Amino acid sequence: MTKPPGPRKPGEKASASAATTRGLRVSLRTANKRSPASQRWLERQLNDPYVAAAQSQGWRSRAAFKLIELDEKYTLLRPGMRVVDLGAAPGGWSQVAVQRGVGQVVAMDLLAIDPLEGVTFLQGDFHDADMPARLMALMGGKADLVLSDIAPNTTGHGPTDHLRIVALAELALDFAIQTLAPGGAFVAKVFQGGSEKQLLAPMKKVFTTVRHAKPPASRKDSSELYVVATGFRGS
Repeated sequence: MTKPPGPRKPGEKASASAATTRGLRVSLRTANKRSPASQRWLERQLNDPYVAAAQSQGWRSRAAFKLIELDEKYTLLRPGMRVVDLGAAPGGWSQVAVQRGVGQVVAMDLLAIDPLEGVTFLQGDFHDADMPARLMALMGGKADLVLSDIAPNTTGHGPTDHLRIVALAELALDFAIQTLAPGGAFVAKVFQGGSEKQLLAPMKKVFTTVRHAKPPASRKDSSELYVVATGFRGS
């Protein structure tokens, strides 16, 4: 596996540019035991340039490019900062944070994650009542950036899936408010559908700037968005 690129240098473009290479489309014969949905998912993976780029560059997931692109636009990751990665498995966002030179990364997930150099793993449910205190004790203080790329298992029913992910984003926001240092930032995934606006009112009360963003690595046919909040005023 190729070693992932190191931290970004001034003027250096995102490594996601490697994912723009186009190749021949791969088609699969439908297997007897493969559902149409599984067939479509597998063909999409095989033909996704970001998947190929992640594999060639050593990232654990194509989602790594989403954080790379968000960081290129908003300068979220800086040397010496403390970063929390909620729902981190398999670890792509934590990898990016380490490679971009932050001081400390704590990855949290219900699932176990294979060890990553430079990353401390805290297994458990981030909205357990004692988790903010456990995190701050582990980090030796409050975080500078809380990341959440968490998404629920989809049902296929758009409105239901939208409400579920907004609920997760609200829980992540509450966690961030408890654990961020003044001046900190928060990034969370949501789905388009209207209810994501209910996140904006409480976020604008505690952050100086709140934006919606759709990085190029987000699939065009996906309704996912990210809320990017910076300038935490303190709880």
